Amino acid sequence: MKTVLVLTENFPPMHGGSGRWFDELYSRLGDCKVIILADDKVDTQAFDKDYKLTIVRANLRSYEWGFKSLTGIKFYWNAVKALHKVVKQYKVDEIHCGRVIHEGVTAWLHKLIWKTPFICYVHGEDIKTVAMSKEHSLMVKQVCKSANYLVCNSVNSAELVEQLGFAEAQKNKVLHPGVDAERFIPVAEDLAFKTDKGWQDRFVIITVGRLQKRKGHDIMIKALPSIKQQHPNVLYVVIGDGEEKQYLEGLVDQFSLESDVQFLTGLNDLEMIKCYQQCDLFILPNRTIENDIEGFGMVLLEAQACGKPVIAGDSGGTKETMLIGETGWVLDCTEAQKLANSMIPIIENKDRLQEMGAKGREHVLKELEWNVHAQKAKQIFFGN
Repeated sequence: MKTVLVLTENFPPMHGGSGRWFDELYSRLGDCKVIILADDKVDTQAFDKDYKLTIVRANLRSYEWGFKSLTGIKFYWNAVKALHKVVKQYKVDEIHCGRVIHEGVTAWLHKLIWKTPFICYVHGEDIKTVAMSKEHSLMVKQVCKSANYLVCNSVNSAELVEQLGFAEAQKNKVLHPGVDAERFIPVAEDLAFKTDKGWQDRFVIITVGRLQKRKGHDIMIKALPSIKQQHPNVLYVVIGDGEEKQYLEGLVDQFSLESDVQFLTGLNDLEMIKCYQQCDLFILPNRTIENDIEGFGMVLLEAQACGKPVIAGDSGGTKETMLIGETGWVLDCTEAQKLANSMIPIIENKDRLQEMGAKGREHVLKELEWNVHAQKAKQIFFGN
């Protein structure tokens, strides 16, 4: 049986879409022995104790990813040593890297010495970001050249790899992330939950994710005054935390939307799923900020799995999460008034929203549920 090592800084209990993706995927493969080598900077003891796969922790976090500084050189030196120790201990046949940089760089350096083959995941925003640095771009080109192949989370990400000159098309394999359709499920209206959250008698629109500029929370907040002229009962719920929170709270004050925008942080998984289930509409109003894009958008899958229609911005790979016009819409989310004008007629058609939500659930079960996703991954990894 083949032994695969997953090298990733981001892994549960650390929050994040890519870590959740690797957890869900590799726990379902079955056709190989899987070892996880993940970062040790969060409190992991309770999680690791009961985790279903073998997991090893090491320092995989650095604020310098290049070779020009002593900090970067020391980081890669230690990371390669930690990687080789695990490769040797578990007789690893292949390394799967969570990102091209810095995990891919570590595997590339390891391969230069010990010849262990590796593959790399590409998420879109990662390669767009490193493309801003000549040094990082050169490193990424070496990683892509040395990797057996690249696993891109969307067609859009695969096209970026080609456009930026990192690899030829034949090196890319597209594998969309999935969703746990047994946890994210449609349920009946829960009036007690809505009352507790202050959602009763409101048309609730939610966004889930880190509060980053590219996510577009600010555009949605700025669009609310125009939307509320036609739909005064709209409530926008922002679920997550991040560097943009203070700015977003300032916008709420500026537009006097204190009773129309709600910030929720620190929710556990069950509470977050409940929010998906009890909202009326999900939106990820993403846009491109310099080189920062939304590579795919797993939250759009989670909302559809809960039977909710979705809206995404026309940027990155989000259009690949849905059946456009059937389970959701891709809108121009670069300007508040444009977004408001598009959303007003959408909110008016309640029957259509319910139909699209049901269709979204069907779409997820057929194409994007984790077990379906795992079968697609097996074809890429093992040819079966």
